[in-house]
Amino acid sequence: MQRSVLDAIREGDWDFEPDDISDTVHPATPALPGTHEKISVLAARAERGLPLWHGRDRLTYEDLPRER
Repeated sequence: MQRSVLDAIREGDWDFEPDDISDTVHPATPALPGTHEKISVLAARAERGLPLWHGRDRLTYEDLPRER
């Protein structure tokens, strides 16, 4: 399992930088920013040691869910 930023914080590793991970490793989310759904997705990503942001995540209300 990958080491996450949460693990680094628990261990006092304040210089931790996660490895770059391809957007193909985890799916984008159509959840609107600020919703409980989006917050849940971000929390799950953090727990798994994944980047919080995905290049194809929905950014605004007008953004339609994008094709993969």
